[in-house]
Amino acid sequence: MIAETGHYALVLALALAILQSTLPLWGARRRDAALMALASPLAVAQFVLVGGAFAALTHAYVTSDFSLLNVVENSHSAKPLIYKISGVWGNHEGSLLLWVLILVLFGALVALFGRNLPDRLKADVLAVQAMISTAFLLFVLGTSNPFARVVQAPLEGQDLNPLLQDPGLAIHPPLLYLGYVGFSMAFSFAVAALIEGRVDAAWARWVRPWTLMAWCFLTLGIAMGSYWAYYELGWGGFWFWDPVENASLMPWLSGTALLHSAVVMEKREALKVWTILLALLTFALSLLGTFLVRSGVLTSVHAFAVDPERGVAILAILTVFVGGSLALYAFRAPVLKQGGIFAPVSREGALVVNNIFLTAACAAVFVGTLYPLALEAATGEKISVGEPFFNATVGPTMLPVFLLMPLAPLLAWKRGDALRAAQGVIWAFGAAILGTALVAGFVRGGPTLAPIGVGIALFTIVGAFAEIAERTKLFRAPPAESLRRAKGLPTSSWGGALAHAGMGVTLLGIVGATAWSSEAVVALKPGDTVPLSGFEVTFDGAQARNGPNYRATAAHLTLRKNGEIVAAVEPARRFYLARRQDIAESGIATFGVSQFYAATAEARTDGATGFRLQYKPLVLLIWLGAVVMALGGCLSLADRRLRVGAPRKAARPSPAMQPAE
Repeated sequence: MIAETGHYALVLALALAILQSTLPLWGARRRDAALMALASPLAVAQFVLVGGAFAALTHAYVTSDFSLLNVVENSHSAKPLIYKISGVWGNHEGSLLLWVLILVLFGALVALFGRNLPDRLKADVLAVQAMISTAFLLFVLGTSNPFARVVQAPLEGQDLNPLLQDPGLAIHPPLLYLGYVGFSMAFSFAVAALIEGRVDAAWARWVRPWTLMAWCFLTLGIAMGSYWAYYELGWGGFWFWDPVENASLMPWLSGTALLHSAVVMEKREALKVWTILLALLTFALSLLGTFLVRSGVLTSVHAFAVDPERGVAILAILTVFVGGSLALYAFRAPVLKQGGIFAPVSREGALVVNNIFLTAACAAVFVGTLYPLALEAATGEKISVGEPFFNATVGPTMLPVFLLMPLAPLLAWKRGDALRAAQGVIWAFGAAILGTALVAGFVRGGPTLAPIGVGIALFTIVGAFAEIAERTKLFRAPPAESLRRAKGLPTSSWGGALAHAGMGVTLLGIVGATAWSSEAVVALKPGDTVPLSGFEVTFDGAQARNGPNYRATAAHLTLRKNGEIVAAVEPARRFYLARRQDIAESGIATFGVSQFYAATAEARTDGATGFRLQYKPLVLLIWLGAVVMALGGCLSLADRRLRVGAPRKAARPSPAMQPAE
């Protein structure tokens, strides 16, 4: 009965979504306050209904209700509780329901916390958001119903994909969807602005918090997915340029460009047309990622294997919303007033250059990801675009972004002084030169350009705080005054500095983990020892261990340095009984921000065990940098100016209100 309640809740949510997408929009055109006021309660009620449906599906998983086909195909009674819960979104139907839940959540948040929005704009935004939820609720109910019953309930389920039975995959999809779907708010604001034919600084300030929130979640989601792939898939890599990985990277790149473009629009009312276009394209790329994952057009460990008919339905949704919004953009863009003029050497100019390179990197990822699919569809020929292409295109394209990040905040709006900005990053430049020299002089091995990569990372990290040093008069005023100035800085200044520094930290981790990593693929018998990066790795033997729904064989490796034991790791192979599937579980030892990584291969006939052993210097900085970036975004989000909206010009007092002389 609970499952049927969840199903009916989705039907009622669809009805409310249809009302929300029509009545407030019509009311905004007729300036009918009553109709416009319906948007907020409808949005909240829609969230309550979809939330109830999601809770009903979660209950079915937790209680192992095998009368539901979705639970049968993706759960097992012996599975740990955390994986019963994560199994709700570990499949196509459940993850799509989570997608819709987050979509209506953002609509409800705007309804509850968008009190400073003009009534017409708020009605239009919530109406557009409801149009998106209408399409996806129709898709869920028509092709992907998670509450479908089986004729005769089996005694046991088929279990969740073993690769997804991991804490990282319990966290990764919700974070990723909060980012993906969060960009729908930027899309809704952009379409609403095009409908109204008005885009100004106030609009930019209203849309920026929602974009920033989505960007923070997407940053954490990508980082969590990268770390999961690193330790779970058994190959020790943090990024594979997999099409589904790229599908999350593209909206992150365009969303980053959107954030910076919105700043220019808010401060100078410039780049209006470009900012609107970025808002449309960022959500379009999010929808594209949804299509790639669910259409069956690619094979990936991240993808849901579904029939192509569902992919056609998602493609139709993508075409309607992206095509419709771009058509509206083409119709309205020529009448949007352009903002202020600025010199090439200015903060606006630097942010424009930043946008150019970010969108160029996004375009490179887009082409590399979709070209093989388009070629196969057109000619039947299969080709692979892999790491060499992306490293040769995305890497050099992002290099100017890292170099500009410390300089841009030091340039004045409208017209800047390049020499003064360069003087402001002199300490960052010195740190880069010193770091490059030390690495080149004392670190052996690795690519020739690796020390320069370290220097660029240090330049980005130290330079991220150059603007704060300038505004607080660090080392140029008494410490008490500098501290007072630092306390008076808005949180967005600290947030921007942290986010930029996080980019540098991630770059430093990428350089260290790729330039100076070492690897050995060996076959060891108990008692054998192999050297790796100053460690002596001894295979002590293996033993059987059983889990709640699997059997495992764990190998014990002891790590020594100079004859002393420094760590032990236990890579294992697990055999999941219900799925009859064998997977590797890596063993990891952490040394500061570096890691030793071990994964086992399948058993050999000669009694030896195969191992992939790796030592990755600075690898944890990759994900630590992402956390620092997200923390910077959260600090910026806490800025009061983003909560109260754009300031309104005070009306001139009437003669009757003038003070008496």
